[in-house]
Amino acid sequence: MKTTIEERWGTHPEDVKKYDTEQLRKEFLGEKIFDADSVIMTYTHNDRLIIGGALPVNEDLKLETVDLIRSEYFCERRELGIICIEGVGTVSVDGKDYNMEFKDAIYVGRGSKEVIFKSKEASNPAKYYFASSPAHKEYPTTPITSDMRRTRDLGSPATSNERLLNQIILSEIVPCCQLQMGMTELKDGSVWNTMPPHTHSRRMEAYFYFKVPAGQAVCHFMGQPQETRHIFMGNEQAVISPSWSIHSAAGTSNYTFIWAMCGENLDYDDMDTFTADKLR
Repeated sequence: MKTTIEERWGTHPEDVKKYDTEQLRKEFLGEKIFDADSVIMTYTHNDRLIIGGALPVNEDLKLETVDLIRSEYFCERRELGIICIEGVGTVSVDGKDYNMEFKDAIYVGRGSKEVIFKSKEASNPAKYYFASSPAHKEYPTTPITSDMRRTRDLGSPATSNERLLNQIILSEIVPCCQLQMGMTELKDGSVWNTMPPHTHSRRMEAYFYFKVPAGQAVCHFMGQPQETRHIFMGNEQAVISPSWSIHSAAGTSNYTFIWAMCGENLDYDDMDTFTADKLR
């Protein structure tokens, strides 16, 4: 087993205007989220969010603390959200096992001392995507069952953005401090997500794209509405979106993505929307 973490600094929108493709990808793109029998994390100074992936194949994986957060154990001062994106397995939190398969999730509260990722079988290992933010209060660890998820049908075929929004970790669903997570599934024939795009100055966000077919790509749009940039992304890659940046994408096929947010305001609909004709 190995644990790795990358550190990404906060950025000013005026600086990002000058970035070339290489620097955009270096600052905002998480190119590798999964590796067999490894936990891979990225720490961004934007609201101190950590995103990562765990892929237990031949051994169980413990979520270890890292020197970057200077804590005795990972969730000493943090809350954590975990979503299973593939396979079947179990997440163990302080000795209690929670069964996990596609779209199952668990909220892990601050103060939880041991988190272990497991797969049911090596031939079909479970892939766990997770996000973590600082927490000021302890809330109980809670599995989010299918009947707890909230769904919204958004978009339409006419605008190529018909999609199913799954709200999974929200304060209205499970008590939490500042972390919010969900999954958006694009319907066949649709390619645009979060269109029209928006910003939310009171929180930042990260997108993790998966179920991108082989040979296809997602073009993620970011930047200020009047000064946009783009990053081409492949399957199972993530991108950091600062609070001043829009976050939207178009794919060469349909795909699925997980969004994770943290910051000051837990109101999901607190956002400033920009219609497509106002983008530059």
